[in-house]
Amino acid sequence: MRVIITAHARKRLQDLRQEQINENDVLQAARSITARIPTATRFRGFLATSGRAFDLVMKDVPAGRMVITIIGK
Repeated sequence: MRVIITAHARKRLQDLRQEQINENDVLQAARSITARIPTATRFRGFLATSGRAFDLVMKDVPAGRMVITIIGK
């Protein structure tokens, strides 16, 4: 499945709260959800390779799965 990370989400990865989360972690987390996501939904409890917990807000669009934002814990 194609995963699209929005500019807003990429910008959030630069913030202090998301500092140990990288793009690979986000891609793996987005692909781990097998169901269809018709509306923007928050998924909780993902772990980055660094051990940092984070949440994702995602939605399925015709082009693939769109990651709207990333929330670090």
